[in-house]
Amino acid sequence: MRLGPACAVVILSAAALTGCDRAAAPDRPASPAPAPVEPAPEAPAPAPEAPAATPSPGEQGGGDDWRAVATPADASLLGRLDQAWRLARAEAEERGFADEVESLGVLVDPNAGQAGRLQPPPGDYRCRTIKLGARDSGQGGSGGLAYVAYPAFRCRVELTPGGDLILEKTTGSQRTRGLLYPDTDRRLVYVGAQAWGDETGFPAYGARAERDQLGVFERIGPQRWRLVIPFPKQESKLDILELTR
Repeated sequence: MRLGPACAVVILSAAALTGCDRAAAPDRPASPAPAPVEPAPEAPAPAPEAPAATPSPGEQGGGDDWRAVATPADASLLGRLDQAWRLARAEAEERGFADEVESLGVLVDPNAGQAGRLQPPPGDYRCRTIKLGARDSGQGGSGGLAYVAYPAFRCRVELTPGGDLILEKTTGSQRTRGLLYPDTDRRLVYVGAQAWGDETGFPAYGARAERDQLGVFERIGPQRWRLVIPFPKQESKLDILELTR
């Protein structure tokens, strides 16, 4: 199809304008591509809550009542403490050890227990055992020595996070370990058991009757305590364990 003169002029004019626009427009660099946006770091997952600590049941089941732990037989022996003192001292003196007993002074005074500061501070102690009287043989008499004084050994007092106050004799052929319970303003009560010879552990109280021990723990000086066990299961009528710092 042929275009008329007027249409041709219009088309040419438009083409010329278009060419001028292209010539006038400077070269422009291509717009850079937008930088990639890094995603925000994810918040760390919250740490799981630690489970609540389970309170320790204690070495003898927890609680502070020695009567709930002691066997009836041992509790009965503890009730005869005054009798044990009387019989043990009398026998030791009558059998030729009066001077030795007298030299012990306050250590063998049944009424020497002092009020206040009954709990020994945790730590290491020197300790020695005194045995008074001889255990009845079961045939109406007594056998063995009426007085024995051992040299000093080592003891330790420990206060556990759960509140158990533990007394342990750590050296010697007869060792003891147990808990000290509140009782009166002048004494604590000890509930424990013995280990013998080269044994590496201690039986639990109540597991072996011949090893069980029940006694009173008293302060008899500024840095001096004693454990008194009436009618122990072996050898004597009264055992005294003296602790000093």
